[in-house]
Amino acid sequence: MLAKVSQATGLRPTLPDGRDSRGPRLKDFRHTFVTNRMVQLYREGKKVTLELPKLSTYLGHVDVGLTYCYVEAVPEPLDLASKYLDESKCVEGQ
Repeated sequence: MLAKVSQATGLRPTLPDGRDSRGPRLKDFRHTFVTNRMVQLYREGKKVTLELPKLSTYLGHVDVGLTYCYVEAVPEPLDLASKYLDESKCVEGQ
């Protein structure tokens, strides 16, 4: 079903020999979802370490470490995480 939708939207064009080209997989959407959710949590000022177990449960992971594998190394979440860690160090040092 995803292959057909991907073809219809142009995300997975048909190759000249009639085969489907590689396109998005369901797993790719999970990566995007987790990354976007983490960005949202950082923007909301929430403690990501407390929220991540909830996200893991939602995804059906038994270990939070499995959820970290879904986080994509793109600039915005890395920047937000860095700022969050810097702010945490300032609070702990007081």
